Amino acid sequence: MPDDGQPLRSELFPSAGAHEWASGGTSSVQTHEEGHLVYAARGVLSVHTDRGTSIVPANRVAWTPAGSTHQHRAHGETDMRIVFLPAALARRIPDRPAVFLASGLAREVLLALTSRRLDDAARARLQRVLVDELHEATEQPLQLPEPRDDRLRTIAQHLRENPADNTSLAELGRRAGAGARTLSRLFRDELGMTYYEWRTQLRIYHALVLLADGHDTTYVAHACGWANPSGFIAAFAAVVGTTPGRHLRLTHIRTYDRSRERVSG
Repeated sequence: MPDDGQPLRSELFPSAGAHEWASGGTSSVQTHEEGHLVYAARGVLSVHTDRGTSIVPANRVAWTPAGSTHQHRAHGETDMRIVFLPAALARRIPDRPAVFLASGLAREVLLALTSRRLDDAARARLQRVLVDELHEATEQPLQLPEPRDDRLRTIAQHLRENPADNTSLAELGRRAGAGARTLSRLFRDELGMTYYEWRTQLRIYHALVLLADGHDTTYVAHACGWANPSGFIAAFAAVVGTTPGRHLRLTHIRTYDRSRERVSG
C-alpha cells in the first residue's frame, strides 16, 4: 500500500466526513468497525485493500466492508466524501470491496450526508435512501483484484511498472516460469477475469491517474498501451461509462459548497 499522509482539510460529521487531499495524498492504513462508502466529489480516488484496488472516478462510489484493512489515495486534487453505515444497512451491500455506479440521487445523498449536520432521524433516512440506491445499482468493473500466486504477482508487478507493455502472455510466462495455458487458468480462477481483461482494468486505472494529473488524451493513450486515441477512448468508455473528456468535466464540478450548506446541530 502507498505511504501514509494527512488531508489538507477535514470536516467531520456524525458517521461521515469530507476530506480535501492534494494529488498523491494518501490516508493511513486503517480498519473500521463499520463498513463505509467513499465518493470523489472532485478528483479520482483509489481504495487499496488486501484483495485489490478499487478505482473511484466521479460517477462511482466504492464500498469497503467492516474490518477490512484499507488505504485511500488521491489522484489529482480530490474532495473525498466518506459515509459509515450501521451493520443493519451494511448487510444489504456485498461483504467484499465493490464499486457501484452512483446515480444522481445517490450522489446528492452522499453530498448531503457529508456537507451538513443532520439530526439522527434525518441522517438515518438518508442512509436508507443511499443503500436503496446502491442495492439497485449495477456493480462496475473498476475493481482490480490482487493476485496471490507468485507467478501472477510477478506479471502484475511488471505491468504496473510498464502499463504500455504489449508483451504476450506466453512471453511473460516464460519470464515468470509458467506456460500461457497455466497462467490463463490462474487469471480466471484467482481473479475472475482473463489476462487481457485484467490488463485493461490496470490500464484504465493508470489512465485515470494520468488524466487526473493533467495529461491529454493522446499522451494517456500511448502511455497506457493503446496504439491510437480512438481505441483508448472506446476502451475507457466501455469500462468507465463515459469518455475521457466527459470524465474530466465531471471530476472538476463542485456540486456543493460545504461552508454555505452547513447547518448547526
